[in-house]
Amino acid sequence: MLPATVLFTEAQIQDRVVDLAQEITLAYAGRSPVLVTMLKGAVVFLADLCRQIDLPLRVDFMSISSYGADSTAAGGVVRILKDLDQDIGGEDVIVVDDIIDTGLTLSYLLATLSSRQPASLEVCALQAKTVRRSAPGEIRYRGFECPDRFVIGYGLDHGERYRNLPLIVATDQAALAENADLLVPLISGSIPEATGTAEQPEETPGLR
Repeated sequence: MLPATVLFTEAQIQDRVVDLAQEITLAYAGRSPVLVTMLKGAVVFLADLCRQIDLPLRVDFMSISSYGADSTAAGGVVRILKDLDQDIGGEDVIVVDDIIDTGLTLSYLLATLSSRQPASLEVCALQAKTVRRSAPGEIRYRGFECPDRFVIGYGLDHGERYRNLPLIVATDQAALAENADLLVPLISGSIPEATGTAEQPEETPGLR
């Protein structure tokens, strides 16, 4: 049996993406939001989400390198490797993220974007590890509560692999470090027997 536990199936993910898109469509009716995504993990989520939002919108990308900022290391350093292509001043901005761990990198990003004076700034995250979050701030649009485990799939990788899995699994990072091909059978549809439960989070009020 593969050393992996299914947390969220493809169907559960797609259902939740549709729900989030509908929430955003209603909340931003009459407006044209900008979806800002950090490369690379959230691109899969962004692609599905933006196609379900029934509004005129645009997307833009940033690439951020963090050293210690999302770990237990002290004195984390965050550096922008790729900045936005267009100005967001006066725009309604939604940061689209795949997973929020400690939230420190996200806090840096929000502070950076806020300094550019957008009309509004919110966060839409597919997963959040509330148990590990040390940075303040609310996530207005949240897909799933994620357990404090190493997860891959649906954009999340291990050594740049497994982003193309349509589902999200929790697995053993040490075992993958020893054998990077360990979960290749998942790509061809061999799903572990043990599966987790996917519960939607309680509604989280946003910061306005």
